[in-house]
Amino acid sequence: MTQTMFLEVKPREEVGSRRVARLRRKGQLPAVVYGHGQESVNVALSLHDFSEALHHGHRVFETTLDGQKATLLVRDLQYDHLGKTIIHADLMRVNLSEMVRVVVPIEQKGTSKGSHFGGMIDEILDHVEIECRVSEIPDVLPVSVKDLDVGESIRAGDISLPPNARLVTDPETVVLHCHPISKAKTTEELEEEMPAAPEVIGEEAEGPEDTAD
Repeated sequence: MTQTMFLEVKPREEVGSRRVARLRRKGQLPAVVYGHGQESVNVALSLHDFSEALHHGHRVFETTLDGQKATLLVRDLQYDHLGKTIIHADLMRVNLSEMVRVVVPIEQKGTSKGSHFGGMIDEILDHVEIECRVSEIPDVLPVSVKDLDVGESIRAGDISLPPNARLVTDPETVVLHCHPISKAKTTEELEEEMPAAPEVIGEEAEGPEDTAD
């Protein structure tokens, strides 16, 4: 469930690509705080501290902004062209008791039944969207695959959700599928599949005539 931690944010005056680039070179991440009918505020925060918090599963933060306490939910992250470094964050003001829509990653649990018969699991979707209270946002949604046989699928609607949570993703959406692994063919099998040489008929079948004296 949701674990909050304190995040230091500071209002920033820097706007425009050059000023924001200087901010990033100092190890700061530009972000915007919005929501609850209040004016949006441009802020800066430590890229290192924020990235570490996200890595450990945090997405709800407590902070102080303009002398007032606030709870912030990470709503959107923008990455660089390599998809590795965060370059901007959208943080939404929330109350711990309010309902929000969030994307939660799926975590496979166990060994599938199909793996004992040459099956392999394809992860079609690594997350689902749910609606729940801010205080009850799960870090991951565990999905047991032990009964998944070759040719079978697990759909979004099969995933167990926390109490009071509602699935937003289409319940028929396939998230995991167990498919058979193609067996490498032996030389004998390949030879059997090769078409037979066409039968030669007529004079050519007897070979060329010997014209030597």
